Amino acid sequence: MNYIQFFISLAIFLFTLFMVIVKPKNIPIGYSALLGALLALVFGILSFHGIEVVWNIVWNATFTFVAIIISSIIFDEAGVFEYAAIKFARFANGNGKRMFVYLILLGAIISAFFANDGTALILTPIVVSLLVRTKISGKAMIPFIIATGFIADSSSIPLVISNLVNIVTSSYFHISFLSYAEVMILPDLVSIGASVFFLYIYFRKEIPDSYETDDLKNPEDAIKDPLVFKLFIPVIFLLIVGNSIGGIYDIPVAFISVPLVGALAIISKLKGKVDVKKAVKEAPWQIVIFSLGMYMVVYAFGSNGFTSIMVYLINATVFLPYPLHLLLSGYLFAAIAATMNNMPSTLLASLAIGQIHNGLTLAYASVIANDIGPKFTPIGSLATLLWLFTLQRKRGIEIKPLYYMKTGFIIGFPVLTITLLSLLLPL
Repeated sequence: MNYIQFFISLAIFLFTLFMVIVKPKNIPIGYSALLGALLALVFGILSFHGIEVVWNIVWNATFTFVAIIISSIIFDEAGVFEYAAIKFARFANGNGKRMFVYLILLGAIISAFFANDGTALILTPIVVSLLVRTKISGKAMIPFIIATGFIADSSSIPLVISNLVNIVTSSYFHISFLSYAEVMILPDLVSIGASVFFLYIYFRKEIPDSYETDDLKNPEDAIKDPLVFKLFIPVIFLLIVGNSIGGIYDIPVAFISVPLVGALAIISKLKGKVDVKKAVKEAPWQIVIFSLGMYMVVYAFGSNGFTSIMVYLINATVFLPYPLHLLLSGYLFAAIAATMNNMPSTLLASLAIGQIHNGLTLAYASVIANDIGPKFTPIGSLATLLWLFTLQRKRGIEIKPLYYMKTGFIIGFPVLTITLLSLLLPL
């Protein structure tokens, strides 16, 4: 290992991470990541071939992610998610603890089909609005808000399209849509069950026993575009069936998701009741730019020594009993995700696992760790950073970093452990 190149790549990585987290002069995170990639190129630790390698790894994930998020914004504009939230609140019939569980399950459903970012950014404002209407205020709001943010990530395991982490990992290891779902649906159900249990246990004294239902409007009033609303179930069906069939013929998920969402956008545009231009504009383009730039920085960091360190650490646990080997590797991936963000962590984990014989189970463990591990810190995932920003700037709700870390670890660690162990269970 060339130590000079290692320390240069480490310095560039830390500088990029600092720029992304601190955002000096409000520089967008995407441009900060691109600056880091440019520095890596200038200092010679990233080659043009490396850029080509990174693009081949992430293009499928990038286009699919954008398509899924745009579809979630279109359906949000049509009133789908607000309709569902009001329905769930009415179904809970004034029981606060029941509504708490129902909203978590709603978040899990949205994450499965429209990615964790869709849940964190779309459902959170709806939940806050719902809490205001039901006269739940002050500290009583916190359990619902934290639960919404937590379940966005912890339930984003079941499908390739549920998280950018999943798409990158499945693309890197050439795992088909159906093969991925076959393995990961059970861990997802375990993660959802564990999340509901530990969130409820942790917040049981703060969740109100009841809430007012007088100001809850008729769910049908939330529907802004009936046609797009009716397309919700067919789009999900076509998304699953299309990607399942595409997986059999080794068709990238982007080739299924992008045309389908494109058709949805055209129908919505022709109907005229959903602002498609706004949906496209509100898509998280900075996350896309960030992902591309950060992956280049991380690839340079990994190829200059850090991947070898990860391989050594993983191999050091091989001789332990299998559950311990799986758990410790998962904890390693989760720790890296929590400290350096799960997007770079996913690429590093994939590069490391790719050098390990029979590492497919570890690839699935990496997905779980990089989906749940980010809940340990506020910087663990971009969804969390954007979720915190949305709460503070747009809703005036501030979640203190230390409180978030304490809550995230107490709830997240057992959820992560139980979900990792569920990989050993037969279907």
